Amino acid sequence: MRLYRLLTGKRSSVFGHTVTAALKAGWSLRGDPSYAFHAAAGVMLCAHAVVKVAPGPYSPDPKLGDQ
Repeated sequence: MRLYRLLTGKRSSVFGHTVTAALKAGWSLRGDPSYAFHAAAGVMLCAHAVVKVAPGPYSPDPKLGDQ
């Protein structure tokens, strides 16, 4: 089964650490990152999809970050 997550956050080192942690945990980048400027908050937002192959049937019970 293939799992999918969309990592999101403000453009900062924290977002980079989030992506790096996912890669270290066996997730792979999928597609290109996306960026958007949030004018009201005055910040740049980032998003990047990651996927991972996991054994067994899908269950929504465990958090994807725990996979």
